[in-house]
Amino acid sequence: MAIKLILLIVFFGVMVYVGMYSRKHATSVDGFVLGGRSVGPWLTAFAYGTSYFSAVVFVGYAGQFGWKYGLSSTWIGLGNAVIGSLLAWVVLGRRTKVMTQHLKCKTMPDFFGERYGSDALKVTASLIVFIFLIPYTASVYNGLSRLFGMAFHIPYTVCVIVMAVFTAVYVILGGYMATAINDFIQGIIMLVGIAAVIGAVLSGQGGFLHAIQTMAQIPSDVPVTQGQPGAFTSFFGPDPLNLLFVVILTSLGTWGLPQMVQKFYAIKNEEAIKKGTIISTIFALVVSGGCYFLGGFGRLFSDQIDVEANGFDSIIPTMLSGLSPILISLVVILVLSASMSTLSSLVMASSSTLTIDFLKELFFKKMDDKKQVFTMRVLVVVFIIISSVLALIQYKSSVTFIAQLMGVSWGALAGSFLAPFMYSLYSRKVTKASCWACFLFSSVLMVANIFWRPSFPVIMQSPINCGAIAMLAGLVIVPAVSLITPKPDKKLVDNAFACYEEKTEVEQKVALGK
Repeated sequence: MAIKLILLIVFFGVMVYVGMYSRKHATSVDGFVLGGRSVGPWLTAFAYGTSYFSAVVFVGYAGQFGWKYGLSSTWIGLGNAVIGSLLAWVVLGRRTKVMTQHLKCKTMPDFFGERYGSDALKVTASLIVFIFLIPYTASVYNGLSRLFGMAFHIPYTVCVIVMAVFTAVYVILGGYMATAINDFIQGIIMLVGIAAVIGAVLSGQGGFLHAIQTMAQIPSDVPVTQGQPGAFTSFFGPDPLNLLFVVILTSLGTWGLPQMVQKFYAIKNEEAIKKGTIISTIFALVVSGGCYFLGGFGRLFSDQIDVEANGFDSIIPTMLSGLSPILISLVVILVLSASMSTLSSLVMASSSTLTIDFLKELFFKKMDDKKQVFTMRVLVVVFIIISSVLALIQYKSSVTFIAQLMGVSWGALAGSFLAPFMYSLYSRKVTKASCWACFLFSSVLMVANIFWRPSFPVIMQSPINCGAIAMLAGLVIVPAVSLITPKPDKKLVDNAFACYEEKTEVEQKVALGK
């Protein structure tokens, strides 16, 4: 217990110090929200990765999908690395940086407002962000608090409050730069921790090959492959279709999440984007691939786990409960790092969009930089309080699985924003009406899934499957609606795309001269 407490005190002390150190970068709106748009590749890549992977992945998704799909759940981690990191940086990174800087956008709703000349679009997008980031934040608290309960026997309520207070302190003090530096430190802890934990868990099961042999003998209880031994060690697992939906939601979803995409707004330059792409992909491969790989061995602990009584979220804590005190301390710091980095990104995204795109747009049009930064700091506190209360209510209600909350949140946000945002960076033909159609379709679909889930087709009753379908549907809705609605204003479009045509000189190793 002494080791755990010392590590926690050091961890929280470093977080607060970084917040104080970064105060000089958080005096203006641009500095508080985007770190002055001059953040390097390592900080940006780690900020992207640590915002991506939290206790939701480590405790919730890795446990639930490892139990359901066995070792094939590792495909989710590979999808996160290739689609959610590598392709996201390649497809969105450069164009997002160039166009958002040209249009002077600070948030994703701000981008929609400037790109289409629509204040209503901006305000609506900001409301979607604020409403649907709250359940995601609650799910982050949930995963962390379950692990703290296992390691320290601390009540859930205390865990939520302590985490909320420390996150609020360093975000309020240092803004985006504080979160980026802390994300880098936390990312290193995650990389070391995942490797150590996988090695320790497999060692406790007689090594990798013995663990695989034992897993191969467990009969499947999934309806598709009922009673079939070896399903949990097969290439695509016992339920490939539902596994595919999880890969789509967790990988493609990052392309439309404000807290992820806004990392590209802040990156420094072309060289930083190239390096960041590689660093981010490797980070995702180790952290996400490692989490799901570890979760795939969950059934080896079936004699210690009662999923029906305690839910899927109890699987990973049970797997880790037999580790040495030092390793458990490392795991707690690992998940704390992952959760606080994600939480800080969520509160930054929510408070900034509510201030810049909602309050300033509708009520305080003459709000200066100083007042905007102050308002964002106040809203960081408000957002953390609301999500903390929701986490406590959710803990005592019937919604027991972290994955459900994240599925609803990601489905609504990425379903609403992914297609309109991506197409807007590449096509001059995307219309304002197509953005509205996508916003409306995904938001209504996910809200309906919460309240009328039994009425949905079987394949869409899972919030995860429904969220993945919302994202894919958006990729069809935007071009289809753009074809049948009035063309966008030519002046607005020309202004937005002018940034891509500006001439810039590069070295010959990048492009050959005449």
